[in-house]
Amino acid sequence: MPIQILPPAGAPRVLAAAQLSNSLGDGAYYVTSALYFTRVVGLSPTQIGLALTVAWAIGSVTGVPLGALADRKGPRGTAVLLALATSASVASFLFIRSFVPFLLAACLYAVAQCGLAAARQALLAGLVTPAARTGVLAHLQSTLNAGLAVGAALGGLALHHDSRGAYLAVFVLDAVSFLLCALVLLRLPAVPRSVARGKGEPRLAVLRDRPYAVITALNAVLLLRMPLLSLAIPLWVVDRTNAPSWLVSPLFVLNTLAVMAFQVRMARDVGGPRTATRAVRRSGLIMLASCAVFALSAAGLPVWATVVVLVAGALLQVIAEMQQSAGSWQISFDLAPAHQVGQYQGFFGTGVPVARTLGPLLLTSLLVVWGAPGWLLLGGIFLAAGLATGPAVRWAERSRTGAEAGVRIAGPPDRVSTQG
Repeated sequence: MPIQILPPAGAPRVLAAAQLSNSLGDGAYYVTSALYFTRVVGLSPTQIGLALTVAWAIGSVTGVPLGALADRKGPRGTAVLLALATSASVASFLFIRSFVPFLLAACLYAVAQCGLAAARQALLAGLVTPAARTGVLAHLQSTLNAGLAVGAALGGLALHHDSRGAYLAVFVLDAVSFLLCALVLLRLPAVPRSVARGKGEPRLAVLRDRPYAVITALNAVLLLRMPLLSLAIPLWVVDRTNAPSWLVSPLFVLNTLAVMAFQVRMARDVGGPRTATRAVRRSGLIMLASCAVFALSAAGLPVWATVVVLVAGALLQVIAEMQQSAGSWQISFDLAPAHQVGQYQGFFGTGVPVARTLGPLLLTSLLVVWGAPGWLLLGGIFLAAGLATGPAVRWAERSRTGAEAGVRIAGPPDRVSTQG
């Protein structure tokens, strides 16, 4: 069966084109930004880390109100404005020469990115039928990885030249990529604004939805796989195993190519809350196995055997990643009220910055300091979060059924807002 990256023609393919345009720039930005800000601007690694931690913390908080804004004003216009804001924030990096402006620009970047993610999810929900959303998201994830891979290669050229001009060219590329993203999003049809709130319904209802909050927290735990791949595994390979340090790059490429090639296939069996929770449960089990395999890599095996073990652990990890992604996408949409998709997706999306903010300290403490026992404990954490997702989803379904029954008794909302 041929590998399919692009989704079917129509709105899904336009969304994929927007995803591809900004992921190309992001791929180049991710591999060069740290060196630019340290070598060219002169910031210390501590300053960069502090600014990014503060920025993503603020971004995670603003995702919900910006998602709610997309619900009220229309997700297409909101997504376009946030893509433009992201482009402007990246362009501002060209003129930064000290810490405070960098902090402000990083905050704008994180806020715009978190809001853009929520608005895009609301836009997808308005343009794609519920049954097709997980499949389209799988295509978008494959497209994202393809763009990141090409962008990272372009960033590698800048690293090879290692000059101020080369780094600035990367920031121009990333800023232009988000500008193109905004223009592509304008090709989509407008999605109607959400139905107005009913009497007594809070403006940010997701903040009172306890089952959804629990599911979001469990998803944030499962998303610890993100700093695991980008930080913990490289440190583990270098500090705790006898494998060559260059193996870090092939392991990262393996993950990127596997998601690009197989995420769509992995998502085909996910079509509702039951299949989604099974996928997340399998993800937890496979992550436990992956962690156990990674722990084995420090057992003093021959170098070739250590390499084989690390590759096996990475393969298990990416399979778990694809299972968890497909399941979590389905759950996050199924449990979000149709008129509040933006704010619910904004809240669910906070798992990403939370994992990126707290994950590095937690994972380095568990793995680099504790060693093999830390891997087994981490695997147990993944398993517990995966197993707990099913009961949490059933609790959310019961709560939503009760809430919908209450709405039917109270009557419809006062009005329906106009199309955006």
